[in-house]
Amino acid sequence: MTYFRSWVLLLLLGTALAGPAAGAEAVDVELVLLADASGSIDDAEILFQRQGYASAITDPQVIAAISQGYEQRIAVTYVEWGAADSQEVVVPWTIIDGAGSAAAFAKQLMAPPRLAFGRNAIGNALAAGQALIESNDIAGFRKVIDFSGDSANNWGGLPITTARDAAVGAGIVINGLAILCRQCSSGRPISYDLEEAFERLIIGGPGAFVVTADNRESFADAVRKKLLLEVAGPPGDAASALRTAGRRR
Repeated sequence: MTYFRSWVLLLLLGTALAGPAAGAEAVDVELVLLADASGSIDDAEILFQRQGYASAITDPQVIAAISQGYEQRIAVTYVEWGAADSQEVVVPWTIIDGAGSAAAFAKQLMAPPRLAFGRNAIGNALAAGQALIESNDIAGFRKVIDFSGDSANNWGGLPITTARDAAVGAGIVINGLAILCRQCSSGRPISYDLEEAFERLIIGGPGAFVVTADNRESFADAVRKKLLLEVAGPPGDAASALRTAGRRR
């Protein structure tokens, strides 16, 4: 973990990170699953978030989408984020190339206890995702940060837009999964439109999109839709149509 955080610190200081080595493993997508573990997410919600991603990564449709890529493999890491100094790798970079490796990833994801804590530091979370992509020995045709959160507040560390713009400038697409208010009858936070805030502040890059979830069932479905989009990476109008279908209103 010390090694990982040293890369994050270098990125936050603006130090250029080296690209992948010449012998890096080729994949269709490098995907950072950046999951909310801030103070508003309790331990039960940590568990159902992990279960949602475990179910999605092993879904037959997702496995089929991976098999249709040029390299027929993707690289995935799962990170929980909280305060400015709390971004914790739950599952390190793993190559998913079929049902067996997907199942192994899902099993590893469900094993550790909660790792991240504290008030939202979304900018630092995005910077950590960028650092993980830029410091690995994997060469992905596409590079994606899959960010989930139940607010767009930022209580410390880098400004969100600074981190977003740095990642997008480095060729990384940031997609969002907005976890809506579970206690509100409307599902929406009282003071602002969470999906609009994600679109304005957090997501970025070609084809970036937001999907939403407000309970266990919709969360699992949203994660599956999101992974299908991220693995398949449909261009142009197809991506636009899928984004519209995926955003719940």
